[in-house]
Amino acid sequence: MKQYNFWFVVGSQFLYGNEVLETVEARAKEMAEKMSRSLPFPLLYKVTAKTNKEITDIVKEANYDDTCAGIITWCHTFSPSKMWINGLANLAKPYCHFATQYNREIPNDEIDMDFMNLNQAAHGDREHGFIAARLRMPRKVIAGFWADKEPLKRIGDWMKAAVGVAVSKDLKVMRFGDNMREVAVTEGDKVEVQTKLGWQVNTWAVGDLVKEMNAVTEAEIDALVKEYLSEYDVNTPNMEAIRYQAREEIAMQKMMDREGCLAFSNTFQDLYGMEQLPGLASQHLMAKGYGYGGEGDWKVSAMTAIMKAMGEGGNGASAFMEDYTYHLEAGREYSLGAHMLEVCPSLAGDKPRIETHHLGIGMNEKDPARLVFEGKEGPAIVVSLVDMGGRLRLIVQDIECVKPIMPMPNLPVARVMWRAMPDLTTGVECWITAGGAHHTVLSYDVSAEQMKDWARMMDIEFVHITKDTTVDGLEKELFLNDLAWKLK
Repeated sequence: MKQYNFWFVVGSQFLYGNEVLETVEARAKEMAEKMSRSLPFPLLYKVTAKTNKEITDIVKEANYDDTCAGIITWCHTFSPSKMWINGLANLAKPYCHFATQYNREIPNDEIDMDFMNLNQAAHGDREHGFIAARLRMPRKVIAGFWADKEPLKRIGDWMKAAVGVAVSKDLKVMRFGDNMREVAVTEGDKVEVQTKLGWQVNTWAVGDLVKEMNAVTEAEIDALVKEYLSEYDVNTPNMEAIRYQAREEIAMQKMMDREGCLAFSNTFQDLYGMEQLPGLASQHLMAKGYGYGGEGDWKVSAMTAIMKAMGEGGNGASAFMEDYTYHLEAGREYSLGAHMLEVCPSLAGDKPRIETHHLGIGMNEKDPARLVFEGKEGPAIVVSLVDMGGRLRLIVQDIECVKPIMPMPNLPVARVMWRAMPDLTTGVECWITAGGAHHTVLSYDVSAEQMKDWARMMDIEFVHITKDTTVDGLEKELFLNDLAWKLK
């Protein structure tokens, strides 16, 4: 991950004289420095902009600085918004308008017209906000006192979403073979996706991977197996299967790193020349921050990589997931999420175990090794990006993960159990009505608001299924969305 930062651009004008401008600059520097201590990325004071040229120049600089993930604006004094038009019209980075002021309280004894002229954020931010609304700009508006925890948390969450945009714009996805035959939802318009989201999605032959696997040395395998044994419990005598997964992982990572790819997909229908579907190999690569999609699902692969980057420390608890089956007992309705082999151990509630079992699907010659565990408890979301033909739709559902209500001793895969919002059956009806895929990204770290921010920055449709969602209400929302997006 690059060392991203954000730029603090403050608005003012020459009307108030040099002494005021010097005070504005000093306060802006102080605020940026102190706020950075509570934010996940540095906030760098850049300029107190007073002219069209200053604003346009700083926007041009931000657009071409790869370390700048977005700009945050604030108007300490009154900043006439016509001077912002040229700059904002050309801004290509995420944009947050922070409506705040330097002083927390109105000073009863000190307030006079000099104070009023200097402290005009209530005035300036409304003028500044109008022009962004007039330009129909995607933006995040956050209001609050700059030293308080709540607005700082919201800014930090927005920053992570903006980093997701930066990752998206540079993202390359390596597909080993095509997607599962006859499946609709894993298809999509790769040209449109690259135009809209920046993803470069291309295919490499499975034979290329097998050739790379054959070049992996025993010493390289020894080193990776040692890493496995330090991170996971081993519940199988089949070390040959574990070593084979290590060979697959090393080869896939070499190919991805060589091509600059952060995500990959494969399919059990195309394993020509391979003994096992990558299980432990894919899981361990996800734990390193790579995105993965099963059955050739390149969209969920890319979204996994992006949401991992948006999470805690730049590699959060987000993972490829699939709704496998339901528990429909009245009053105890749950979804059981799993996959054949490939669920990231970042979701694990306890130490994962390496096991080998027969996989009765695909072209496996031998039993694949995989990590088996139960997911953590706590609030989470599941996310699906679908191609609606002419536009992309991001669907997010709130869930509450629970400890599985039964041990399932004969289910040899990683699994997560959750309550869907607003309830299982309504949630399923809403998900299907919206066109949500069977593959998702499940995340404990990324919030629905952050995904909404990301979707707004990427200019794609956003649908959120919450505890308050109804089927009728969602149908109306989707109908209006269809009309709105046809006009865009």
